[in-house]
Amino acid sequence: MSLLTNEFEPEGRNPGDADSRRKAPIAQPSAQRMSDSYQAVKAQTCRQVIEQLEAQGATAEALDKRTLRTEIEQVINSRSRRGQLALNSAERLLLIEDVEDEVVGLGPLAPLLRDASVDDIIVNGANTIYAERGGVLQRVETRFRDDAHLMNIIQRIVGPIGRRVDEATPYVDARLPDGSRVNIVIPPIALDGPLVSIRKFRLQALSVEDCVNSGTMSQAMAAFLTAAVRSRLNILICGGTGAGKSTLLNVLSSCISNSERLVTIEDAAELQLRQDHVVRLETRPPNVDGSREVSARDLVRNALRMRPDRIILGEVRGVEAVEMLQAMSTGHDGSMATLHANTPRDALSRLEMLLGFAGAQNDVRAVRRFVANSIHAIVNIQRLSNGSRRITSIAEVTGVEGEAYTLNELFHFEEHPPLSGEGLFRTMSPRPYHAARLRDYAPPAVSAAGSGKEGTAW
Repeated sequence: MSLLTNEFEPEGRNPGDADSRRKAPIAQPSAQRMSDSYQAVKAQTCRQVIEQLEAQGATAEALDKRTLRTEIEQVINSRSRRGQLALNSAERLLLIEDVEDEVVGLGPLAPLLRDASVDDIIVNGANTIYAERGGVLQRVETRFRDDAHLMNIIQRIVGPIGRRVDEATPYVDARLPDGSRVNIVIPPIALDGPLVSIRKFRLQALSVEDCVNSGTMSQAMAAFLTAAVRSRLNILICGGTGAGKSTLLNVLSSCISNSERLVTIEDAAELQLRQDHVVRLETRPPNVDGSREVSARDLVRNALRMRPDRIILGEVRGVEAVEMLQAMSTGHDGSMATLHANTPRDALSRLEMLLGFAGAQNDVRAVRRFVANSIHAIVNIQRLSNGSRRITSIAEVTGVEGEAYTLNELFHFEEHPPLSGEGLFRTMSPRPYHAARLRDYAPPAVSAAGSGKEGTAW
């Protein structure tokens, strides 16, 4: 009788073709991967492969994929001849792939990282893994053997980039070699076992046209944003966690001229700027004794000495807001950044709060004038209840009247029915406040009632 019972190969895959296995989309992990017996078989096979390589004086990392796969097949064949394994052809291929992932990859995470349909991977302890596809989180049928197994994979993630995670530093931000962003939290902070959150790096950057075709923005929004970037307006992108702020920042950056010098500043490098002259800077957390930290504020200050045409800040989350706004208001027009906030007005309030953290104790009117002179446009993007992502508002900051910001909302997404994720993009204002600066921008036609339909979002 076979040790495993289900067929796992995706339909149309040739089981004997190793290259096709690598190139074909990865199938949904089998429920058999959840079983203790399969985990035990995989662990035993991994140990024997490593022992066999050590006896030859070799390491798995030093071998090419074909040679490593041959070594794994030899171990499995040997175990099968001795009666330790009874596998059908599909189960054998699954075990080979999983053992290879354990020896030189990220174990149970590897198939999900190869799956192009997966955007996010969430690990809630050794036994629970979720994947987000199309904006919807679903539990997948794979797991780690135990917490020790999960911690081994975590150390494999953070080790190569010089980060550390232990009881003294129980959380860390990191990135994978492919650019995917990783957040890790371990006990004693995480009460139910190690936690891993992975935001996958998109191999092919989206274009403005892709966003229009997917319904993220209307054609009129795309025309304005393209013109705003080319005309060097300072743009702040706001939204909630997972709304698509960084993705949208990538999209807008594609509109920047190839002749400009760009400096990017991020906590974990993930932007995919396609211009020739790009300088990428990344923050560094403090070491175990609390020294040698390089903060975003340090990098923004340094970037100002690097003759940038534009500064692109991956996320404003602290006192670096002061330097960012100073750069925007003193000769670095066309800079962009993202910020956690639910509406354009909330974004302005959050900026004020961050300025307060930095010690900006001027009167409210002076602070707001400083912000209004620095930010030209705010783009709000949200992930809706059905998992879709929409630009819900584009508003210009036109100044301060009394002690309140004045905004000119140009576009708005009207969700109808509520909480459905469906609705209409509407043009709210026929003429941008910064129209004189915008190049190659033709305002959309607006109805007599004052707002025009720009097309549906479904």
